[in-house]
Amino acid sequence: MLHIVLHEPEMPANTGNIGRTCVACGAVLHLIEPLGFRLNEKMIKRAGLDYWDKLDVRTYINFEDFLEKNNDPKIYMATTKAKHVYSAPAYEDDEDVYIMFGKESAGIPEEILLNYEETSIRIPMLPHIRSLNLSNSVAIVAYEVLRHQGFKAFQMEGQLHHYKW
Repeated sequence: MLHIVLHEPEMPANTGNIGRTCVACGAVLHLIEPLGFRLNEKMIKRAGLDYWDKLDVRTYINFEDFLEKNNDPKIYMATTKAKHVYSAPAYEDDEDVYIMFGKESAGIPEEILLNYEETSIRIPMLPHIRSLNLSNSVAIVAYEVLRHQGFKAFQMEGQLHHYKW
């Protein structure tokens, strides 16, 4: 199972978009406080559209609470400070995959990253770009994990309706 972890997210629209992505790919969304918004805000639900009630979302008071309640999981830390590219890990389909992203203004704190150097991953970018939008980053990495796992249980084909214009 895929787990998306947001460490202290600040923007409700990003979190709403990420929630919608989680519903589309069957992922659990974990939110580590403090949050920069309330979960009942209109902006978060607008971005998540009518999918928010289908989302498995869990909240934690801090990172230690998250670790404790999830039995100290193996976590891939998505950060611009990583040495490894996000497509490099195997992301086995027989294990829970946790991908953690930091808050929009500062990323994941270095005191956390120091313990996860070997499982830290990055999305390649041109050198003069600081970072991508958080919800875009989550979508990129989430679908890479799913690709590694063979998109099991996913609808793989669409169908045109052949409307006459």
